[in-house]
Amino acid sequence: MAQPIRVVVTGAAGQIAYSLLYMIARGEVFGKDQPLILHLLDIPPMMGVLEGVVMELADCALPLLRQVIPTADPAVGFKDVSAAFLVGAMPRKEGMERKDLLSANVKIFKAQGQAIDQHARKDIKVLVVGNPANTNALVCSHYAPSIPRENFTAMTRLDQNRATAQIAAKLGVPINAVKNVVIWGNHSSTQFPDPSNGIVEVDGAVKRVWDAVNDAAFLQGQFVETVQKRGAAVIAARKMSSAMSAAKAACDHMHDWWNGTASGQFVSMGVISDGSYGAPKDVVFSFPVEISNGKWKIVQGLQLDDFAKSKLALTGKELEEEKGEAMAVCSAD
Repeated sequence: MAQPIRVVVTGAAGQIAYSLLYMIARGEVFGKDQPLILHLLDIPPMMGVLEGVVMELADCALPLLRQVIPTADPAVGFKDVSAAFLVGAMPRKEGMERKDLLSANVKIFKAQGQAIDQHARKDIKVLVVGNPANTNALVCSHYAPSIPRENFTAMTRLDQNRATAQIAAKLGVPINAVKNVVIWGNHSSTQFPDPSNGIVEVDGAVKRVWDAVNDAAFLQGQFVETVQKRGAAVIAARKMSSAMSAAKAACDHMHDWWNGTASGQFVSMGVISDGSYGAPKDVVFSFPVEISNGKWKIVQGLQLDDFAKSKLALTGKELEEEKGEAMAVCSAD
């Protein structure tokens, strides 16, 4: 049996973590033979609730779970961890704009970046789930200068899963028949869900998603809008933000980052931009990536039409604005 690895989940008493912790502890992310020590980090007022979560994890009797460490101290939370799920953030409530979230959450991710820099393993893989995820990941990385920037990523896998599910439903095929649908840009309503490089297996034949759906008005209209606004639609229906689906997406993201992607398949991750596809540099931008040996690489050479390029420009501009606001908040501290 392998040595246990340490994994931290922040916001561990919250909604997303409630689904996420079970999936991680069952071995769905790091493997069925990888023992785990879970660090559960939350704010002091949540420690009572966290006690209940610790009891439930014990009561699940999970063979891979060697130890659970609940704490409100970031120094303890990030000590020697190999992977971090940064879920804890001020949640968006109905009617709230992302910009309202920005200033509150920037301060949280600045402090967490500093704690990661001081206490975590230098090869830690950090996934930011808390919104605005792309800019929070950028801030976190900025305050952890001893850790490579490519070790900080933001979650757009939920958007990819949403987009894939919409295409599968439209074509009446199983989810795993649809591959390589891409999310570009920001995890916000400016993101661009792009099916133009996607492929789908229909009746034993592999086709381009574009040709199989054969409805440009749908693919450039209703499809894009449904994916962009899905989070808000869930909040309107459930009166709370997406939790189960966000937890599943976080597991998918970290699983592929840890274990690699299948040949010929790519996944969407918010990663530090090198300017590929005309995206602004030095923001955390969602690109299609391929992963091997724990390292992601932006997929190059995909064709983008004018419609796609205009959408990338829009989401890139928003990310540059967010970056400016975030850095202003940080330097004002």
